[in-house]
Amino acid sequence: MTMIRRLGAVAIAFSAFTTPVYAEDITIGLAAEPSSMDPYFHNLGPNNALIGHMFERLVEFDANQQLIPGLATEWKAVSDTVWELKLRKGTTFHDGSAFTADDVIFSFERADQYEGGNSSFRTYTKGKTVTKVDDHTVRIATEAPYPLMPNDLTTVMIMSSEAKGTGDPAKNKGIEAKDFNDGTATIGTGPFRFVEWKKGERVTLKKFDEYNGGLKQPFDEVTFKFIPAQPARVAALMAGDVDMIDNVPTVDIARLKKDSSVALSQGVSNRVIYLHLDQFREKSPFVTTVDGKPLDKNPLLDPKVRKALSLMINRQAIVDRVMEGVAIPAGQLLPDGFFGRSPNLTADPYDPKAAKKLLAEAGWGDGFGLTIHGPNDRYINDAKICEAIGQMLTANGIPTKVETMTKNVFFSRASKGGPDKSPEFSFILVGWGSGTGEASSPLKSLLATFDPKKGFGASNRGRHSNPKMDEALVAALATVDDKRRGALLAEATDIGIGEDMGIIPLHYQVNTWATRKGLAYNARTDERTVVYDVYKK
Repeated sequence: MTMIRRLGAVAIAFSAFTTPVYAEDITIGLAAEPSSMDPYFHNLGPNNALIGHMFERLVEFDANQQLIPGLATEWKAVSDTVWELKLRKGTTFHDGSAFTADDVIFSFERADQYEGGNSSFRTYTKGKTVTKVDDHTVRIATEAPYPLMPNDLTTVMIMSSEAKGTGDPAKNKGIEAKDFNDGTATIGTGPFRFVEWKKGERVTLKKFDEYNGGLKQPFDEVTFKFIPAQPARVAALMAGDVDMIDNVPTVDIARLKKDSSVALSQGVSNRVIYLHLDQFREKSPFVTTVDGKPLDKNPLLDPKVRKALSLMINRQAIVDRVMEGVAIPAGQLLPDGFFGRSPNLTADPYDPKAAKKLLAEAGWGDGFGLTIHGPNDRYINDAKICEAIGQMLTANGIPTKVETMTKNVFFSRASKGGPDKSPEFSFILVGWGSGTGEASSPLKSLLATFDPKKGFGASNRGRHSNPKMDEALVAALATVDDKRRGALLAEATDIGIGEDMGIIPLHYQVNTWATRKGLAYNARTDERTVVYDVYKK
C-alpha cells in the first residue's frame, strides 16, 4: 500500500472502538524503565510507550503502524502547505480541565523549545506553525508541501497549557522533568492516569473514567514492573508475579513455545540496530594506534574505512549465535514492507579480505584501535552484540575494546558528553525505530546534517553530513507524489549508506512478548508495550 493511501490524503473520520471490560488488574514486566515521565524529555521507545498511556497524540498508530484518530478526529490538506485538524470534543484532562486548540499550540511550542533531554522531538516540530481556528480546530502550516504531516503527528504528545510545575518559569514554561516524575504535571487526556512512579521498581496507572477516545481500557489498574535482568523477567512470569513481559530473552523462546501456561506474540519491528562512527573530529577520543596509544588522525572520517569495518562484521553469525535466530541481517534503515526503502541495498557480506584491501587503499593497512560503547539494558542482547563486534574487529586487525553501561548514562554521554555538549564517543551501538513508519524518520534523525534550527540530525551522534543526501531528503519531504517521494527517499538512503556508510546497519529486531494463559498481545511494529493491545483469548 502506498504511503499516501496509508496516510489518507482526505479527511479521516473518527470511528468508535469497542472497549472490552476485564475484571482483573494487570501487571507487566518491562525490560527497560523510562528515563522521565516528561513527554518531551527523551524521544526513546520505553518513554514513548509508557507515557503514551497518560498523554495522547493528535494521530495514533495501531499495532501495524496504520494511522488512527487520536486527539484529532479528522485531518486534511486544505492547501499545498496547510493541514487542518478537527479536535475531539468533550475531552478533558485528568484534572478535569477541557482540552482545546490552545493545548496543541502549547505542546508543540514546548516540544520544539525543549533542551533538557537527550534526543529531542524537534525533528517533528521544526518548520511547522500551529494556529488556532477555533477551540476544536487547528491548522498547521509549512513553508513547502509536506505530505507526511499526519505521520509526524503520531510523535508529539499533547499536554495541558495550564499544567503547573515547580521549576523556573523562564525555563520550559515553568515545568521541568521532575514535575512530571512526581506526578505534579503528569496530567494528560489518555486512557490511564498517573498514580505513582517508584524509580527502579514500578509505575502504577489507573483507568481514567472520563476518557472518551478510541484507545481501549481493558484493565482498571496497570502496574509496570521494571525487571531488566532477563532470567528474572521470565521467572516473574512463570511464578505469576506478572501477567506479561516484553523482550522475551532469545535463549528462552524455544522453551516457552512448548509451555502451555504462556502465550508468545512475535513480530518483525521497524527497529534497526546499527553503529554510529565519529565523522566530525580530526582526532577522535576513542581511536588509537594498534597498541593503544593516542592517534592524531581519525580513520573513521574515510568512507572506505567505514565500509571495511562493515565487511568485518559477520551479521549472520550475530543473528544465529547472539540473537538465537530471532533477528534479520540489515543493509539499510528499514526492513521489507516499509515505505522509502532502497531496492539497491542488501546486508553487507562477511568479507575480511575485501575489508583489508579497502583499509590498505585508505592508508590504514596496518590497522588502528577502537573502543565500542553501547547500552547494556536497552536493546535485545545489546551488550552481547557489542562483545561480538569487538571480537570480530579484533580478529581482523582492528583491536577493539568493549564498554557498555546503563542506557540513561549511555545516551547522555553519547549525545552530549563531549566538549561543548558534543557526542563523547567514537564508535557506538544504537538502535532506531521509525517513529513515522517510513524512511524519512531515520534519514532525518540519523544521517541528515546536524542542524537543530531545522530539526535535522537530532540523533546523528556520528555527525554524518553529505549535502547531496540532504538535498534528496529535503526534496522527498516536499514531494506529494508517492512514487517520486519513495524514489527520493531511496536515493537519500543510497547516498547516506550505500556511498557514505554514514551508519553501519547490523540487523532488524524481531520482538517477542509473553503473556500468561488466557491473555494475548498484538505484536507491534513500533515495539511498544501498551495495555490497549492486550486482549483475552
